This record gives sequence, C-alpha cells and structure tokens, in this order.
Amino acid sequence: MNKRQLQSLQTKKRVADSARALFVQKGFAATSIEDIVSATGSSKGNIYYHFKSKEGLFLYLIDEWERDWNEKWKEKESQFKTVKEKLYGFAEHMVLEDLNHPLTKAANEFFNKEDKEHDIEERIHKLMDSHIEFNQQLIQEGLNRGEFASSKDIHGLALIFEGLFIGLSQVSSKASMPEALELYKQAIDVFLYGISANKADQ
Repeated sequence: MNKRQLQSLQTKKRVADSARALFVQKGFAATSIEDIVSATGSSKGNIYYHFKSKEGLFLYLIDEWERDWNEKWKEKESQFKTVKEKLYGFAEHMVLEDLNHPLTKAANEFFNKEDKEHDIEERIHKLMDSHIEFNQQLIQEGLNRGEFASSKDIHGLALIFEGLFIGLSQVSSKASMPEALELYKQAIDVFLYGISANKADQ
C-alpha cells in the first residue's frame, strides 16, 4: 500500500468514526451530510468519494458492526456442545451485541426508512441473505447431528428464525437486559418445541 492509499484509508476511517458518533447521538435522519462535514473537516465531495451517500456511509458502519459481531460469535461458538445450546447462546449474543449496540436505534430508523436508493436496497438484501444463510447453516448442523427433526424446507425455517429475531428486536427495545434475555430464550424454546399441548394433533 502506497502513501496515497494509506492516507485515503485513514481519511475514510476518520469520517466513519466521526459519523458513527453523530448517528449515535442524533439518529440517522437528523444527521446531515453537513453535520458530518463539520465534524470531520472533510469536504462533502470527499465524503461522497468514499461512501457515495449518507446511506452508503451508514451501511459501511453496519458492515463494520456485522464483522465485529461475527468475530465475537466465532470466539464463543466452540464453547457450545450441541446445536441447541448454540441457539440459546446465539440468542444471548443477539441481546448483548445488538440490543445494547450504540447504533441500534439509528439502525432501526435506517432499515424502516421507505425512500431508499436501489443500490442501497440491494445491499440491504445482500445483508439479509447473509443472515438467512447463517441461519440455514445452524439448522443444517442440527439436522446433520440428529438434534432436529427432518425437514424439507430448511430455507423456510431459516426465514422464520430470522423473522422471529427481527420482531423481537422491535418489541424488546425498551426491555431491561434480564427481561430481554428471558424473552429471547423463550423464543428459542418456541422455535424448537412449539407450544401445542398435544403433539399428536400436529
């Protein structure tokens, strides 16, 4: 990497770090490009050069968050002996790393925003696809180890699992940490075992 490339990366990181602080403090919509220009000392053109738009900048921060989330998960994943244990550990990881994350409020605002550019929509879909693939791998592992009943629709189960946690992130945003952890644990129980009293009726 030459000096110019290094300076470009340093500028990109500086802008991203300053913008993150603004998004945490003010939210997504209330943070303008002008705010970011003022906080970083970079020109608007320079910010657009690195990120194309405010949405692109925010997605860059989401990608950083995603990488950090995955690294922390990989560090603890091996401590779980079964896939069922892993699912409960996954739920706890979601609470600790998502509900408590400084960008959570701004992220909810961003993903619920209706007027998104086409390329931003595509990047969001790719992010969602990576979550579905992650879920499918977990479920497939449970099937391979004989922990889960055979299913012909692993993709459908992965979608249900994702939808379950997206919904939980919305309804538990004001819950205390113990309440959220218990709620997510109950969600895993329901996903694994259901709530029917008579399994023969299923």
